[in-house]
Amino acid sequence: MKLPFTKMHSLGNDFIVIDTRNINLKKLSLLAKNLCDRRFGIGADQVLLLGNSRKADFKMRILNADGSEVEMCGNGIRCLGKFIWETVGAYCDTPSLLSIETLGGIKHIRKIGELIEVDMGEPILEPEKIPVSLKAEGRRQKAEVRAFHEMPLHKAQNSKLIINYPLQLKDKTFKITCVSMGNPHTVIVVKDVRSIPVSHYGPMIENHRLFPKRTNVEFMQILNRNNIKMRVWERGAGETMACGTGASASAVASALLSLTDRKVTIHLPGGKLLINWSGKDNHVYMTGDAVRVFEGVVEI
Repeated sequence: MKLPFTKMHSLGNDFIVIDTRNINLKKLSLLAKNLCDRRFGIGADQVLLLGNSRKADFKMRILNADGSEVEMCGNGIRCLGKFIWETVGAYCDTPSLLSIETLGGIKHIRKIGELIEVDMGEPILEPEKIPVSLKAEGRRQKAEVRAFHEMPLHKAQNSKLIINYPLQLKDKTFKITCVSMGNPHTVIVVKDVRSIPVSHYGPMIENHRLFPKRTNVEFMQILNRNNIKMRVWERGAGETMACGTGASASAVASALLSLTDRKVTIHLPGGKLLINWSGKDNHVYMTGDAVRVFEGVVEI
């Protein structure tokens, strides 16, 4: 079978976009592994499948390079939006707006000149919803939890949050702050992000027993009140050039820790993302680019 695809990226976080609205693909996990292989396949961090939706304009499924399916990808949804606007056409009420159904909920995106803004929704901070299983740690450690009262619209403003939890690994203890942006994130503040061996600690934290669905891991260095430098280990994909949900989670975590304002620029190896955790509706808004690289046909 010959399968058309489009290769896209945002800040070096690259994707294989496939329109599946009129085709029925099977063995998706194996397909994603084969297509994402950078030596024997096309090469990508993730595969994005465009589908029909009964709840929104379109549906997006996301498959990691290891074949696992994940809930949400901020860079990926911007690339899918650009693909739709340029290739499929936006069949919605407003041409510059799209609603996309994901496993992490319905997300709304809009064009802002050459950039695309994603309404990431409200950050999820309740441990059981992220999810984080503190029971898995037993009574050996106790999280530093606090009520955060500066989120007037947050439904769980009086609930316990995981902030600066001492996560003990074999050779190091990190203080972690946990956030979900439709997918789980573990954010760690470091002095110098360049010196962190991400490929060493990333998989250890991703697969830690604390996280029943595994977790994405962000190492962030605070530059000032409005700028953060970040590297990311993505669940199921490894270290990537950028991660939109990870940037959003880092912005939320830094604000929770009172290290930055709610509107920040995240500096990633692949470029910059603008993140605004709105004080009006408590939603996180992420703005960045999306680039079409090439189109092709692969035999599967």
